[in-house]
Amino acid sequence: MTLKPWPALLALLLGWSAVTAQAADPGVSDNEIRIGQFAAQTGPAAELGKRMQVGILAHFSAVNAAGGINGRQLKLISRDDGYEPEKAAAAVKALIEEDKVFALIGSVGTPTTLAAVPAINAAGIPLIGPFTGAQALREPFNRNLFHVRASYFDETERIVQHLSTLGIKKIAVFYQNDSYGKAGLAGVERALTKRNLKPAAAVTVERNSVDVTAALAEILKAAPEAVIQISAYKSCAALIKQARAKAYGGQFFNVSFVGSQALANELGDAGVGVTISQVVPFPYIASSVVVREYQQRMTEAGQKEFDFSSMEGFLAAKVFTEGLRRTGKNLTRDGLMTALESLRDLNMGGFTINYGPKEHEGSRYTDLTIIGRGGKFMR
Repeated sequence: MTLKPWPALLALLLGWSAVTAQAADPGVSDNEIRIGQFAAQTGPAAELGKRMQVGILAHFSAVNAAGGINGRQLKLISRDDGYEPEKAAAAVKALIEEDKVFALIGSVGTPTTLAAVPAINAAGIPLIGPFTGAQALREPFNRNLFHVRASYFDETERIVQHLSTLGIKKIAVFYQNDSYGKAGLAGVERALTKRNLKPAAAVTVERNSVDVTAALAEILKAAPEAVIQISAYKSCAALIKQARAKAYGGQFFNVSFVGSQALANELGDAGVGVTISQVVPFPYIASSVVVREYQQRMTEAGQKEFDFSSMEGFLAAKVFTEGLRRTGKNLTRDGLMTALESLRDLNMGGFTINYGPKEHEGSRYTDLTIIGRGGKFMR
C-alpha cells in the first residue's frame, strides 16, 4: 500500500525545523536585521545615550543606503534606561524577548551594563561596543561582550602618567558612588600605587545627583593640586563650577565617560583648562581616514555637530557591521561572535581593533584633550 501522506508530512517536518532554527536566532529576516540598544535617553546622563545613538545611526544609514548587509537593512531599536540599573535590566529583557533583536550595541554605563549581563548571558546574545571601560565587564572573560574602547585602567594610567611628568603628586579623586565610580577609583589607585602615591582625598557623589557640597568641602580641606573625576557630566560640572567659585586653583581631569561635549556645554566659561582622556580619535579635525568617514556619514545623516560620544557610536557600528559581513548570509549569534573574533589588526583608517577567541578588548587607544575658549577642544 502506498502511503501518500508521507511527502506532505515530510514537508511539514522540514518547515517546522526551519522555523525552529530561525527562532533560535531571532531578529533576522530576509530583508532586515534588528539590533537593540539600551541607554539613557532621559535624565542627567541623557546626552551620552543620545549621542552614542546618533553615531550608530549615522553608520547604519550609510550601510542601508548602499544596500545593507547581504541585502538586509539594519534596524536599530533603542530603549531608554535613564542610566539606572533596574531600568537597564528591564530594557534589555524587553529588547530580547519583545523586540526579538539579533544583537545588542552601544549600551551606556557600567552599572546599567552590569545589570544587563545576566539576561545577555542567558540569551547568548552579543553586545558590541558598550560605552564603559570597567574591569568588571572585562574580567572574567565573557564571550558575549565585545569592547571597542580602552579600559578605565588605561585612561587613568594615562592621566596619572601625565600628572607625574608635571611633578604633580597631590591628587584627589571625586567618584560616583556606584560600580562605574569605583572602577575609576580602582584605576586611579592602581596608577598611583605604581608611583608609591595615594589619593590625597577620595570623595563621592550619588548617581544622577548634583549634590556635591560635602564632597567639595573635603576636597578643599585636602587642598590637592589636581582632582580626577569619575562621574557623569552634570555632577562633574557642578563640582568644578562650585570649586572655581571658591577660588580653588587646582586642575581637573575626567575620563571619557563623562561625555566631553556635554561637560563643556554644562561648564561654559568655567570649562577652560579642564582635561579629559579620550578613547577614540579626535573627531573635529579630519586628520585620518576614519575621522573623515565619520564626518561624512554624520553630515549625510543631517548631523551638523561632531563629538567624541557619537564618534564612539560610529566606531562600534563599524566593528559590528564588519562582523556581520564576515559572518555571511547565514546569520547566527554564534557565527557573528566567531566572525568578530577573527578581527585581527583591523585598521579602520586610524583606529585599530584586535579581537581573538579569548580576547575581546579591542583597543588600548587613549589620548588627552583640553577644553579651550568657547568650549572648543584642543589636543
